[in-house]
Amino acid sequence: MTAIKHALQRDIFTPNDERLLGIVNVCKAGKKKKNCFLCATVTTERPILVKVVKVKKSDKGDFYKQQQTWELRDLTEVDAKDASKENPEFDLHFEKVYRWVASSAAEKNSFISCIWKLNQRYLRKKVEFVNVSSQLLEELPKAEESVPSGESQSVAGGDEDALDDYQELSTREEQDIESMMEMCEYAVSNAEGFAEQLSRELQVLDGANIQSIMASEKQVNILMQLLDEALGEVDTIEGKLSSYEEMLQSVKEQMDQISQSNRLIQISNTNNVKLLDEIQFLVNYMDLSKGHIRALQEGDLTSPKGIEACINASEALSQCMNVALRPGHEKLMAVTQQHLLFAELRDTFARRLTNHLNNVFVHQGHDQSSTLSQHTAELNLPKHSPLHRDLLRYSKLMEWLKNTHREKYEGLSRTYVDYMSRLYEREIKDFFEVAKIKMAGTTKEAKGKFGLHGSSGKLTGSTSSLNKLTVQGSNSRRSQSSSLLDMGNMSASDLDVADRTKFDKIFEQVLSELEPLCLAEQDFISKFFKLQQHLAVMPPLAQPETEETDGGTLSRIPPQAEHRQSLSSEKDVVRLMMNKIFQSIETELNSLIALGDKIDSFNSLYMLVKMSHHVWTAENVDPGSYLSTTLGNVLVTVKRNFDKCISAQIRQMEEVKISKKSKVGILLFVTGFEEFAELAETIFRNAERRGDLDKAYVKLIRAVFVNVEKVANESQKTPRDVVMMENFHHIFSTLSRLKISCLEAERREAKHKYTDHLQSYVINSLGQPLEKLNHFFEGVEARVAQGVREEEVSYQLAFNKQELRKVIKEYPGKEVKKGLDNLYKKVDKHLCEEESLLQVVWHSMQDEFIRQYKHFEDLIGRCYPGSGITMEFTIQDMLEYFSSIAQSH
Repeated sequence: MTAIKHALQRDIFTPNDERLLGIVNVCKAGKKKKNCFLCATVTTERPILVKVVKVKKSDKGDFYKQQQTWELRDLTEVDAKDASKENPEFDLHFEKVYRWVASSAAEKNSFISCIWKLNQRYLRKKVEFVNVSSQLLEELPKAEESVPSGESQSVAGGDEDALDDYQELSTREEQDIESMMEMCEYAVSNAEGFAEQLSRELQVLDGANIQSIMASEKQVNILMQLLDEALGEVDTIEGKLSSYEEMLQSVKEQMDQISQSNRLIQISNTNNVKLLDEIQFLVNYMDLSKGHIRALQEGDLTSPKGIEACINASEALSQCMNVALRPGHEKLMAVTQQHLLFAELRDTFARRLTNHLNNVFVHQGHDQSSTLSQHTAELNLPKHSPLHRDLLRYSKLMEWLKNTHREKYEGLSRTYVDYMSRLYEREIKDFFEVAKIKMAGTTKEAKGKFGLHGSSGKLTGSTSSLNKLTVQGSNSRRSQSSSLLDMGNMSASDLDVADRTKFDKIFEQVLSELEPLCLAEQDFISKFFKLQQHLAVMPPLAQPETEETDGGTLSRIPPQAEHRQSLSSEKDVVRLMMNKIFQSIETELNSLIALGDKIDSFNSLYMLVKMSHHVWTAENVDPGSYLSTTLGNVLVTVKRNFDKCISAQIRQMEEVKISKKSKVGILLFVTGFEEFAELAETIFRNAERRGDLDKAYVKLIRAVFVNVEKVANESQKTPRDVVMMENFHHIFSTLSRLKISCLEAERREAKHKYTDHLQSYVINSLGQPLEKLNHFFEGVEARVAQGVREEEVSYQLAFNKQELRKVIKEYPGKEVKKGLDNLYKKVDKHLCEEESLLQVVWHSMQDEFIRQYKHFEDLIGRCYPGSGITMEFTIQDMLEYFSSIAQSH
């Protein structure tokens, strides 16, 4: 490295008046290793510039050249990568970061040290040295501290040769030399004399130094004597201290004994405090007052104060039994005795509470049974709010029983369910029997028909026999299983409306009575048995299952779709208890619905609307409640009956038979559909299940269309076009008046069919008054269609002018009027009075007759030009004929 340094100095830096002070062999980090040298240089002339030069060996020869130069003042940071380990990598931060890898860590450290010294010497700039060992940075300050300020010599080179080559004089050295030369002005001209003077002055100084040393020997002797005396005093003091130490040894032993005794006393006091703490803990948390014990053993469970005292005592007992004991407490005899006492008190009070609540159930049951008779004649259910209010006073005690004695709690809940299920079964059965009697007729009629005797209004016979008798009685009145055909019979319409309104009110009252009863009982069970439903995680709503019915697909929520294998949630427990208590509700509702359907199949419309509304209300209150589930299941039955009703109407349409001797007119199932639509629109106004009715509408109207056409085809007395025209006109009028949005397409279709058949009937009917004239001109048109020119038709033997005049003479005005009069009478016989289409048809015939007349005149003008042949009557004559005939009839 020294040879390379000298070569670089000679070949590169000396020609440029620069001195090489530091050098390191490097290559760029992360690239192919192309070695080069980084050199630290200073200029030999002022102003002094410090540079870092990158030197690289030439590719063409064995010489070096400068590749890149940076000034040291542009350097901002030197990063040595690691100050604790030998690492050859380092970074120099100029205008950008240059990363280098030295050939060895020693070269790197030497170069960094040189950079630091040059910076301190010439620039005094704050260059950041990162991850550099402190030893490298401390070498120069120590050298500078060894000489006075201003006289420190800079070692700017990377070796000792650079230090000997050149040193600048400090300011003080320059001043001393100048003052000496002023004192000896001849020094420059007489160097030998100046040297002799300096030698003499040096000898004088040496002599003074020797005399000073000799004078200080006496002082040294005095100092040594004083030191000897001090040593003697020290020995005396040490002897005294030894004697004192021996005297204090016995005192130390006594103090150790006292300290040990105090420590034992402190430990004893600490143990006593802890023991007192434990005793206070047990006394505070495991001591039950005598008042609480007395309340648990013999407290009054009937009075509010006694119940409150029992609640407080049970809570205190639970706190004592559930206290978290510290380690070792279980081994204490007192704690064991207290636990036994608490267990005995718990069992005693649980037994007393269970017996008392059982007695309360029985006592309240007798009271409720005694009041049942007053509700049988009226359609309302007994209220259980007094029972619930009395029992809710024990809700906290039930919660205590649930937490402390699970078996008795479950046994008590079973007892309550068994008792209440029998009570509700009697009440609901009587309630539904009254509802069925009211549906069948008045109370007086029901007594005569169904065996009601006495003022109490008690029912005789089973529910099944009641259903049977009710149906028989209703059939004897009117055969109330209604259909669209029956609805067409206007004589029974008023009776139907009254019966259905009465049925609607009764059914609504039944649901209105059941709904608060179930909600109140479910709320009571949740509160009394502490089965708050919000404690259970609400499961997501199950997707409704689909069930095929006669009317299509029906959505149904299964009763136990989300029911788990084990009743782990309290919500499931509530639902199970409600199912057991009200197990007869769904059966009775289905029986009532079946009775209503037998009385009048259209009652299913009322039941569908009412049941849908109550299901919607129940789901808004609690989607998973017993009431919501039960009403949802019953709604499936109602929807099935509704679908059966629609299917029955369609089947009756298909089975309809018409008389062969009388005209058809407006079919009964057409008017029946009108009344059905009016009734349904009234019932389903603002209903939740409008979609069910819309589907039924579409099925019914399609069946009406098909069967109207079927009857028209089978009709012998009335022309097919008349049957189609009248009935489709009636359907169009009905749909236009009711404005049923889902039947808009059918309304347009009915109008189209009515218009087409009206036109067909008019055309077919008008062929008869001018029959021969029609046949003649049909032949003319046939010849023209065969290719005969229009002006040559008159030369045809069968269609010459003579034949035309002969045919026209057969239809004078009087004869035409007579034919039109006969046509009017025939049309009048074909049409029915209810639809009032006679004038409409007659006016259409007038328009068609005028059209034919103009058509005949046009053919005469084209095929018989210049013949002067005209009809025997004019358009004005025809208008008078039609008007006079219509007025005369």
